[in-house]
Amino acid sequence: MALTSKISPYDPQWPLQFATEKQRVENAFGPELIDIHHIGSTAVPEIYAKPEIDILVVVSEHGNEEARGEFLQALGYVRGSNLSAGHHFYRRDINGVRTHKIHVCVAGHEQIERMLLFRDLLRENDNIRQQYQDVKLQLEANNRGGISEYLAHKAPYIDAWLEPFLEE
Repeated sequence: MALTSKISPYDPQWPLQFATEKQRVENAFGPELIDIHHIGSTAVPEIYAKPEIDILVVVSEHGNEEARGEFLQALGYVRGSNLSAGHHFYRRDINGVRTHKIHVCVAGHEQIERMLLFRDLLRENDNIRQQYQDVKLQLEANNRGGISEYLAHKAPYIDAWLEPFLEE
């Protein structure tokens, strides 16, 4: 079973794609919007990644969800399952290929710090960036269970790298 996208060499267009999409989606969040961040491997120069732009939207609350959903649906997004309480997920596929993911978290949600910290760690540490790339490529090569298997096997590596930086 395939992943949502094939892992590819870094593309310098990814930050530009994020900037374009940020402008397209920001109006969905109205006065609740606090910030929008480019996260995930496409936000890390020179690392191989699934060419899916990961966006983190920080909001003050999850209000007016119906209007938000309609706005994002008009842009081609589908609401996924909540990843945890206060962490909503949207995805956008074009011609059956995943292109964008939006994580919407209420300010203070633990995943905000984790996602930004891991992105910054990869940007700043060549050794960890290379190790993470190697892990992802190995998991892709051995994957039989699709994206769920890939994410489940990748999580322990991320947790181990973040552990020294996060307070328990």
